[in-house]
This record gives sequence, C-alpha cells and structure tokens, in this order.
Amino acid sequence: MKSAYELAMERLAKSDPAGKALRPEQKNRLAEIDRVYQGKIAEREIFLRQKLDAALAGQQFDEADKIRRQIADEKARLEDEREVEKDRVRRG
Repeated sequence: MKSAYELAMERLAKSDPAGKALRPEQKNRLAEIDRVYQGKIAEREIFLRQKLDAALAGQQFDEADKIRRQIADEKARLEDEREVEKDRVRRG
C-alpha cells in the first residue's frame, strides 16, 4: 500500500500542466479502463452484498463483518489495479 504522501505526490504529478499531453488513443484507453474496472467493482460489490444480506438475515454478525471487510479490501485492490493499468497507458 502506498502512503498518503505518495498518493498525493502522484496526484500532483498527474495534474502538472507541464506534463506531456495524452494522445487521443491514450484518452480512449484510459476511459475504457475506467469502464472495465467500474464494472468489475460493481460486480464484486453486488455479489458480496448478497452474501452480506444473507449473513445479516441469519444474524451471523461475525460473518457480516468479514464480508464488509472483504468488500472494502476488494474495492481497494481493484482501484489499485486500475491505477496501475492507467499509469502504464500514460507512460506508454
């Protein structure tokens, strides 16, 4: 995991107007990456929310807490993957 400082520095570098401009095909690829990962995140969230609802209905509160953590972890993992993929496009 990156520190808050590293993330802030990356955001600052991305917003740097002196940075190189993206080509139209790079912009299209970045948009496609966003769409794909939004879909992946939504798919996992829907699946895990169903498990969470079932656990809560069965009053399995420990299991519900595990599922909540899993939702957060998987969302963070997919967002990190998305940013790595987008960085490759930006560099390339």
